[in-house]
Amino acid sequence: MGGGGEKRRGQGEEKARTKERVGCYPRQSGAGPRRFMRKRSEGARVVVLQGLIFVLGAALIVGTFLSAIRTFVVPRGVSDRLTGTVFVTMRGLFGLALSPVRSDARRERAMAFYAPLSLLALPVVWLAGILVGYTALFRALDTSSWSVAFTDSRSSLLTLGFTAPDASAALASLSEIMSFSETVLSLILAALLVAYLPTMYAAFSQREVAVTGLETLAGSPPSPFKMLKRYHRITGLDHIDEVWATWLDWFNVVQESHTSLQPLVFYRSPRPERSWVTAAGAVLDTAALTASTLDRPRDPRAELCIRAGYLCLQRIADTFRIPYDPDPRPDAPISIARTEFDALYDALAAEGVPLKPDRDQAWRDFAGWRVNYDAVLVALAVLTMAPDAPWSSDRAPRRASAFTRPDKRARAVAADIVAGVIAGR
Repeated sequence: MGGGGEKRRGQGEEKARTKERVGCYPRQSGAGPRRFMRKRSEGARVVVLQGLIFVLGAALIVGTFLSAIRTFVVPRGVSDRLTGTVFVTMRGLFGLALSPVRSDARRERAMAFYAPLSLLALPVVWLAGILVGYTALFRALDTSSWSVAFTDSRSSLLTLGFTAPDASAALASLSEIMSFSETVLSLILAALLVAYLPTMYAAFSQREVAVTGLETLAGSPPSPFKMLKRYHRITGLDHIDEVWATWLDWFNVVQESHTSLQPLVFYRSPRPERSWVTAAGAVLDTAALTASTLDRPRDPRAELCIRAGYLCLQRIADTFRIPYDPDPRPDAPISIARTEFDALYDALAAEGVPLKPDRDQAWRDFAGWRVNYDAVLVALAVLTMAPDAPWSSDRAPRRASAFTRPDKRARAVAADIVAGVIAGR
């Protein structure tokens, strides 16, 4: 009897082992597959995370390089968000530092450093973007840690890599290629700045020659009244047409250079009372008065100079997204008041300048010319913090919070002029 019982127990144990092998006990048999699936899922998440890090790093590298290309290489007015952010941030820092300063002379001396320092900050920001982007790429290639990936990227940024990237053997070749490409990109960015600095300063010098010469004609700060008075007293108004050819060429050159190399917009003149914006406004107002108010034969060159001028200012305004009406009505609002025009008319008459007898028609004609460049002229004066000059930089409040973005403030001023909120008539 005992032997039979042992035999039955042995048969039962054998059946149990057979059931376990065929999977009749799911609790015990499922533990292994679940561990395998968890490991597989964790591996998939790691791969996805590494892929995301790689894509973000590559996007940062490409975006940084394209920022440099748009800023210095593309021969047209293409706005770049990164470059604009650098200049706006530097403007905010300057505004914050100068907010306690009440002396206009001291503020002007300090602002002379704004554009050069902002320009020098650009390659620092670009190289930082390349550094962070390649750090992400090295980390995505299974580098042991972020600190090691940063070291690999840092060693390749300005050299050919004095440390070997910490990657697996299968990815060693790709790591070496990335290390070499980072060095090449950093050298290209440095070469761009070095190569284009002479070009920028040549364009700056060409711009300032005419601005400096205008002081002889229109005073400092320049005004249309001084210009017309001096021409009338010294050479006679019959010779004023020689100004239009010079400034028509100047407007064409400035339009090309200041839309292709936008940092030039913020470069200030060597003398604190001068500005390319106020000089442009004085010439345009003088041409508009010549075409509308002076009692002399029609001068097509003055009208062509006005057209070249407002097209120049509008194209520069486009690069900063400053609003304006491209085809305004002749009776649209402008920032010049009729009383200001009448005061200038009386002052010119007192100097013996020949004027058209119909003052009302002269005002309408002047306003019809001025409306083409009024909003963009005042907005660019706000954007560049131009020194005080009649009928241009004196049209909008000068003081603003240091935290107010200058491009947004310029857009707001232009929109108010177009809408008639800032109107002289």
